[in-house]
Amino acid sequence: MRRELKGGLDDSGIACLWGCIADLDKIVPLINEEYCASYFAKLRTMAQVAAAPYVPTAI
Repeated sequence: MRRELKGGLDDSGIACLWGCIADLDKIVPLINEEYCASYFAKLRTMAQVAAAPYVPTAI
């Protein structure tokens, strides 16, 4: 988030952020503890907000 607030993400930052979102999409539904699931779901939401202006580049 700090890089986004200081002027934006480069291609590697965008790719990393979208990768983290994809990982969280897989993992959050598997977390059985409510507090932990809620915490990581909130992180996923923050990442999605930061990534929304960017389209990931093709690899």
